[in-house]
Amino acid sequence: MNAHTRTLLTVICEAALEKKLLADLETLGAPGWTISDARGRGGRGVRSAGWDTEGNIRVEIICARDIAERLADHLQEQYYANFAMVCYLAQVEVLRPEKF
Repeated sequence: MNAHTRTLLTVICEAALEKKLLADLETLGAPGWTISDARGRGGRGVRSAGWDTEGNIRVEIICARDIAERLADHLQEQYYANFAMVCYLAQVEVLRPEKF
């Protein structure tokens, strides 16, 4: 197996931010992303998925470390103060590095 190291940026945030968030990712150079619905409980209470804009989404971006850090910095500056959002980074190994 020939694995290559990349960084996984995971963003969990309010579903209402999806369109704005995706525009930001595109502008800042994310090579791609995966979005899924998310439910849970945190500092801002329980988040169900009863309405399209009420629930949370999980956005996962695998990319180079510098891009992941640039994205995370931007999200922190633009959204943390006013929206429920969590970002975290993890080192991952990928088998098709040209995709990331």
